[in-house]
Amino acid sequence: MSLHNSHGLLMKTFDTYAGAEGRKDSLSKAEVKTLLEKEMPGLLKNQSEVDKLIQGLDFNGDSEVDFSEFVVLVAAVTCACHDRCSK
Repeated sequence: MSLHNSHGLLMKTFDTYAGAEGRKDSLSKAEVKTLLEKEMPGLLKNQSEVDKLIQGLDFNGDSEVDFSEFVVLVAAVTCACHDRCSK
């Protein structure tokens, strides 16, 4: 898979979950939880972890995760996985 295809996959994944409830350009807490459960199973164990994650990602303070904030999440998870795998 090329990096170009990866960008497309990120956008498609975000768009699939965003707007299920509310705005189509952001993820609500419930949408973030659903996305993480389906796309990154085992990453979070409970709702309080989801709440902490959103709070840390929600740079603009709107209690939702927009695409830029979502990309930060993916980058952070990728870095953590890379660190674990390279040791």
